[in-house]
Amino acid sequence: MRSFFATAVLLLCAGCVPVLQLQDHPLSGRIWDVRAGAFIEKGELLARAAAVRHVILGETHDNPEHHRLQREVLEALAARGAKRVLAMEQFDSEHQAAIDAAIAKGADAEAIADAGRFDREGWDWPLYRPLVEFARARGWPLVAANLSRPEARAIVADLTRSGLPAADASLKNALETDIAESHCRQRPDPERLTGMVEAQRARDARLARSLEPHEKTVLVTGNGHARRDRGAPVYLPGEDVLSIGLLEVREGEADPRAYLDGFATAASFDYLWFTPRAARKDPCAGWTSQA
Repeated sequence: MRSFFATAVLLLCAGCVPVLQLQDHPLSGRIWDVRAGAFIEKGELLARAAAVRHVILGETHDNPEHHRLQREVLEALAARGAKRVLAMEQFDSEHQAAIDAAIAKGADAEAIADAGRFDREGWDWPLYRPLVEFARARGWPLVAANLSRPEARAIVADLTRSGLPAADASLKNALETDIAESHCRQRPDPERLTGMVEAQRARDARLARSLEPHEKTVLVTGNGHARRDRGAPVYLPGEDVLSIGLLEVREGEADPRAYLDGFATAASFDYLWFTPRAARKDPCAGWTSQA
């Protein structure tokens, strides 16, 4: 599995552009400052993002509005100051040299995707192409940030391959719950679940490690990896990190605090940026456990 937080619907709808729902929802387009417990204007968020070293942009992978907003944030950061590195979960780090070589030859976004072995069947390339095009147009270095599937499978089979210290009980339990949720509430067998937790931790650590050598960065990744409490920010030294969760609104739920009672908590993100929902099939319909 590419990521234990990636939804199965990506495979059901690869290559299609979902229709957006609830565009007139009262929260759509609004930004909630989690610590202050108040809405803020977009300009204020962008100014704060420009001031930090690492900006983590979450997403629901198949929501086109999330990718449009990511591009908007990138453009705003470019207009406000120093060049940054764009790190992307969608490229495996083992292909960094090939990406660098392609860029050195003046490759366009399509050629970079080929060089980086972008999984066009698993990820919806048309949603990510504008981000790669931005990096090329602005001269931002592009960093392949992800753990590869073979590496993740090896860690599931042998926990010591992660090279990480043992997880504390609260982190382990939280990740087990997340993985069970991503498997339609059908928990894998205990041994496999333990391996999947370790692979998830290793993936988050790899995402964080891809940022550390660089002075200013933006990481594009799933909301699960963007979480401050158990995603990539856990493995970043210091506090110079800003985590933005792009969350889909729910019908009939207009209180931003209510969104901190399910997927997220008050410790998960610095900001919640609410968006319309992407229409999609229920990935758990007819689910049969593969554990």
